[in-house]
Amino acid sequence: MGSVASSGAGDVSRERVDKRQAILDAAFAVFARRGYEQACVQEIAQEAGVAKPTVYSHLNDKESLFRHTIDAAADTLMVENLAVVERLRDRAPDDDVRVAFADLAQRLLLVCCGERARALRWLTYAQMARFPDLIETVQERTAHRPHAALADRLARLSLAGRLRPCDPEQAAEHFFALLTGPLESRSRLGTRRVPAAELRGMADAAVDAFLRAYGSD
Repeated sequence: MGSVASSGAGDVSRERVDKRQAILDAAFAVFARRGYEQACVQEIAQEAGVAKPTVYSHLNDKESLFRHTIDAAADTLMVENLAVVERLRDRAPDDDVRVAFADLAQRLLLVCCGERARALRWLTYAQMARFPDLIETVQERTAHRPHAALADRLARLSLAGRLRPCDPEQAAEHFFALLTGPLESRSRLGTRRVPAAELRGMADAAVDAFLRAYGSD
């Protein structure tokens, strides 16, 4: 009886977690489509396939819903960015460094220019006055943690002689600056869609500049 009861409680808990995630996904879609001011909880509930009171049972009010929605979207992008950086760990020791960094750069730009990332940037900037603390929250998840992960990869490549001896944290900062700086200037703070061919050119230019500075002789 105990195991059956435990299983039932687990199913209820899992259902609640899934329902909360559905609400957050729906909320992000509606906020991205309407903006914070025009979005309404009723539309979010309909998008999630739940009753309006269910939304309030998970998240107290519209402000709380927005904050948790931004957090969840930033967490998703963080996981995607970390997975891309992790690909450097999986490469064979004798792989061409330029090829590895070109792949890294293109994949990071694809994440950065995806619909979720562009909507997240737009929502964060648009609501800066109302939610000023969310800028730091988003940057911590989507920039600072991927930077730290890349610094770890660069330190290992430097120790292996694949890159010049360097300050890995500074090198990671330089890599991301080379990659995202042109993106922000060309796409209105990263909120406009950038053509794939242009992204490849930006990635190649960033890698070329980075390896000129940090590539091993």
